[in-house]
Amino acid sequence: MNVYETGLMSEKLAGNTYPGRGIVLGVTPDGKTAVSAYFIMGRSVNSRNRVFCVEPDGIRTEAHDPSKMVDPHLIIYHPVRECGAGLIVTNGDQTDTIWEFLGRGESWEAALRTRQFEDDRPNWTPRISGIQAKDGSYKMSILKAADAAGSACARFFYEYPAIKGLGHFLHTYVCDGNPVIPTFQGEPERVTISGDIDAFTSELWENLNPDNKISLFVRYTDIETGKYEQRILNKHLGD
Repeated sequence: MNVYETGLMSEKLAGNTYPGRGIVLGVTPDGKTAVSAYFIMGRSVNSRNRVFCVEPDGIRTEAHDPSKMVDPHLIIYHPVRECGAGLIVTNGDQTDTIWEFLGRGESWEAALRTRQFEDDRPNWTPRISGIQAKDGSYKMSILKAADAAGSACARFFYEYPAIKGLGHFLHTYVCDGNPVIPTFQGEPERVTISGDIDAFTSELWENLNPDNKISLFVRYTDIETGKYEQRILNKHLGD
């Protein structure tokens, strides 16, 4: 068994109808660019009725058709926010909690210890979070139900150095399920990071299940200058 084996994102996504929401953080093969990505999927009409919209400090989810929005709870939030020289990426409104704590000089671990998994019984969808520093290094976290009843929260934190061509992939679910969707297990998965933003964006988007994928965000940030380019794809907008 090779514990350092690294897979392609195409391999991680192809054939998996529902990894749910996913975060990828890493560094390009030349070590010069920090890479962050976030995607959302959905099975219900309400969940699928979303797009990513650009904000001054990141992106926000919004209803594609406001008239069809039934319940914004858990699906409308600010998944990507800049904070100083760092970038916060999460699958829920814990983005704002982290942002507020960091702004007060407190740690992101302290922020996440005030939160827990989502209240969507019986799935208890985990809250996944990531934060990438200016030098490309990053931290990831997952908050999961400690039991099927959702009676307690288990919190896991991971910290990674910037290694050329390496990234980690954390997602909410193992795969689709009915009635309960199985929660992600184990450490974030080691993945290969492409040096080209368009190639990496395409690799992600084209291998997400076409029926369930909704939106994708990818950002490549020059570690030396802090300048970035990004891509946003929305199924509803024909991207």
